[in-house]
This record gives sequence, structure tokens and C-alpha cells, in this order.
Amino acid sequence: MLTLYTSGYNYSKRRCERIVNWFIIKHFPRHKLEVVVNHRGMLRDGVYGWVGVIGCNWRPRAFEIELHNQMTPEHYTTVLLHELWHVYQHVMDALKDKHGKRHWRGIDHSQTDYENQPWEQQAFQMEEVLFEEYLDYLTSL
Repeated sequence: MLTLYTSGYNYSKRRCERIVNWFIIKHFPRHKLEVVVNHRGMLRDGVYGWVGVIGCNWRPRAFEIELHNQMTPEHYTTVLLHELWHVYQHVMDALKDKHGKRHWRGIDHSQTDYENQPWEQQAFQMEEVLFEEYLDYLTSL
């Protein structure tokens, strides 16, 4: 079951809901998750999106995704799927935040450069796979 909240401006609420619902049904059909997606200008942050755990890091089930609100539909879809993959990594206990440090499969990577972070490398690989799967889903409707 999914509880989804979206907010912000200059984005397609329908697109956001469709992507998140598809992902959650595909990867978490039995989990109870809460996902908050906020859309805002993120140029000053130098990113297109990020995700964080809301509340407890032990068995997290609530997440906040922030997305840049000035992307093409294709780029938006790719970035949202990338961030949703990070949700997957957290729920599956591969990615954890402990005492201000980021752990991947039990190993502290808090000092690892962004481009070498294993969870980011995996998410970049998966965003292409997920994008193709999502397009296939859309054409089957």
C-alpha cells in the first residue's frame, strides 16, 4: 500500500503519481510505504533530485523525494526513477544512514566520492532499465 503526497509547482501531478504508483506496485506490492514528492527550483543546489528517509532509519518506510521542477518529461521520469531506486535500496537494507554516516551493505562509505558511491552507480544503471520498463508499461495501457 502506498501513501503518496505531492507538492510544489510547475510539474505534472498525474505524471508523478503514475510513475511512483507503477514503481511501488512493481517493486513493493506488500509494503506499506509513504512517499512525499516535493517539486521546486533546485538550480542553486546543483542537482535534479534527491531522496531522504523520514523518521527512523531502521526499516525505513517513509521517504521524501525532492525534484527540480524545470525538466523535460523524459528527464523528469529518469530522475524520479533514479530517486525511487534509492528508496528501493533503503527498503531492502542495502543503503543505510547510521550516526551521520552512509553505509552500503554494511560498509561505511561516508568518505567515498559521489561518482564512486556504489548506490549511485547502481541507481544510474537502473534508471535506464527502469525507464525502458516504464515505457513498455505505458505502451501496454
